[in-house]
Amino acid sequence: MIRKHSATLHGHRTSFTLEEPFWLELKAIAEERRIPLAALLSEIDDARQPDSNLSSALRVYVLEAVKAKAG
Repeated sequence: MIRKHSATLHGHRTSFTLEEPFWLELKAIAEERRIPLAALLSEIDDARQPDSNLSSALRVYVLEAVKAKAG
């Protein structure tokens, strides 16, 4: 299921749409790193290419994290 989420990044509200498995994995990554979810989202937002959207950047981040864990 795809859901819309909201977050405050650098003092500005933004929204993004993610499938539930991506959302759950982002939360798990933040927990593993012992950082707030908002901090992880800001980190990903800061690193994304200017021409990409936040939802895509979040999905790619999760994919790369899962691939790195797999070895």
